[in-house]
Amino acid sequence: MNNNIEITKETILSNEWYCLKKIIFQQKNSKGITETISREVYDRGNGAAILLYNPETKNIILTRQFRMPTYLNENESGMMIEVPAGIIEDESPEKSIIRETDEETGYQISEVKKVFETYTSPGAVTEKLHLYVGKFNAQMKTHQGGGLDSEHEDIEVFEVALSEASEWIKQGKITDAKTIMLIQYAQLNALV
Repeated sequence: MNNNIEITKETILSNEWYCLKKIIFQQKNSKGITETISREVYDRGNGAAILLYNPETKNIILTRQFRMPTYLNENESGMMIEVPAGIIEDESPEKSIIRETDEETGYQISEVKKVFETYTSPGAVTEKLHLYVGKFNAQMKTHQGGGLDSEHEDIEVFEVALSEASEWIKQGKITDAKTIMLIQYAQLNALV
């Protein structure tokens, strides 16, 4: 625990989709002065994401789906190209990403490798994202994927060369941070 921080009040502002809180806290700064600070914090739980790669074909699996927050912030179509990902439910991050991979892509994988963890937007969101890589091949495809109707998911799944996906980053076609990090990890570690 940080002895320079004391939470004095916590108020729930919204709890419809996830939980938005207002936190008032006392912080002793580097000059020794104690200040009262107020911040809004969005708690959506932790998540997991995976880059599926095929070392033989040098391809990866990506998804495309509508993301309302990006639509509200200069993404004219609202469509985002991403790696498979999701919120960790009552399970380990590894089991979560294996489940999400099946739901979103239709690929049933059994082995994943954790490469790192990251906070997605530490100034406002509590989420810690667990990032993985995993191999896939055509035999692992058991159904179409596309997400769950019960979660209103409408996910397009496609296979693309890692080199082409890297170019898409340069062209601004891929702007999702977790996807960029995992593609760059794959390149730096010569996964394909």
